[in-house]
Amino acid sequence: MDKKIRVLIVDDSALVRQTLQDILSSDPHIEVMATASDPLIAAQRLREEVPDVITLDVEMPRMDGLTFLQKLMSQHPIPVVICSSLTEKDSETTLKALEYGAAEIIQKPKLGTKHFLEESRVRICDAVKAAAHVKVNRTFERRKVEPKLTADAVIAKPRTGAMIETTEKVVMIGASTGGTEALRVLLEALPADCPAIGIVQHMPEHFTAAFAKRLDGICRISVKEAQDQDTLVRGRALIAPGNRHMLLKRSGARYFVEIKDGPLVCRHRPSVDVLFRSAARYAGKNCVGVIMTGMGDDGARGMAEMKEAGAATIAQDEKSSVVFGMPQEAIKRNCVDRIVSLENIAGQILKLCGERG
Repeated sequence: MDKKIRVLIVDDSALVRQTLQDILSSDPHIEVMATASDPLIAAQRLREEVPDVITLDVEMPRMDGLTFLQKLMSQHPIPVVICSSLTEKDSETTLKALEYGAAEIIQKPKLGTKHFLEESRVRICDAVKAAAHVKVNRTFERRKVEPKLTADAVIAKPRTGAMIETTEKVVMIGASTGGTEALRVLLEALPADCPAIGIVQHMPEHFTAAFAKRLDGICRISVKEAQDQDTLVRGRALIAPGNRHMLLKRSGARYFVEIKDGPLVCRHRPSVDVLFRSAARYAGKNCVGVIMTGMGDDGARGMAEMKEAGAATIAQDEKSSVVFGMPQEAIKRNCVDRIVSLENIAGQILKLCGERG
């Protein structure tokens, strides 16, 4: 039997600690080692026993989560999943957690309907597993969650036959675990007049706006959280909002995005598969698809459909990926034209779009 992923839960709310314990314990591959009401108690537990993963709140008494994270990463690095309420006002603070070394950011479970609790369970368990995979060298067998929906739940499969090629290209990018830093490297390398870009990065609600704002301040291109009907234009990247699917659409020569609700697809919302399928349907040869670091297989099916529709495709290589899961699944489907390191993706995009690079 595979060794279970052992988790330490750190949160000042007794209700949240119990809810997280119930959620994580429901997965046969996860074991809750202990819980702690603040970082100082957590530090005491760590002296006795070291977990595989820590879930950590941001706002806590005696020591805030970010300070604890910094100390932890400098003294005894352990995979950390930040579990926060993620409101608009604290999303900027939570964003710093990734800079300090957190593996994942998730939203605290909503203590409401069964539907919300089930979605929280799926996302939280997957985040813990992804974190363990990033830092702990182990072979992981993912628990099956039924039903695991495909992009069929949001958009119909594209019609056969590739679209007529045009001069203007669009670039569709999908990423997950490790993607926030990888996207920064990629977007910083692109020129101000690069082709229009659409991005799905697995993130919680409210977090994507702060992430887009941060990238917009450091990149030559414009970066914004996508809104429904936003036009894709040169020199701008649109990031799918957390908890909403983003689809590429076309009206004449204009490409735009549709933001919509819908079920989790490949256990995610937004889903890379949904974006890539829409690109296959509405862009075809006029698109370049890029799949980057991330856990799981979201985006592999959609990239295969893009390839079939005539799109050029790129996958990040294993060495530069924090987690090779998503690129590897696409490669296994024989739908990737080029496998390149993170630092070379920008140049490959420009070449495939017929520009300098």
